Amino acid sequence: MNQSEQTARPQAVQLSPGEWKLMEQLWAESPQTITRLTAALQPATGWGKHTVITMLNRLEAKGAVAHTEGGPAKQFSPRIPRAEAALQETETLLQKVYGGSLGLLVNAFVEQKGITEAERAELLRILEKAGGQGGGQG
Repeated sequence: MNQSEQTARPQAVQLSPGEWKLMEQLWAESPQTITRLTAALQPATGWGKHTVITMLNRLEAKGAVAHTEGGPAKQFSPRIPRAEAALQETETLLQKVYGGSLGLLVNAFVEQKGITEAERAELLRILEKAGGQGGGQG
């Protein structure tokens, strides 16, 4: 295996709402078995073992999950960090709904929901950190 194959990451993994629920369990604690995942997800989702297996198979095919064998049960772990999956989802939303414009996205939230002073201050801190305040003079 060459270096690029060892470090290759899945490209733009899109997760359904159900897949997000399963991934949240794996991000919270990994590795996990099918039995543990089913027990954790069943109360909130009603999913049985076969549904969890189907979703894990889909997630493996997408490159989001990997499993190891060797013990009494397969152990499943996420292949992508939560932050990476969240960024991919955000970029997809930004392109699909706002034509790639971060300004339009923020404007839509502000106009629809309003913005608190704390949120405004946080946004300003983020922009200043990113250099978006005209050179950071102060």
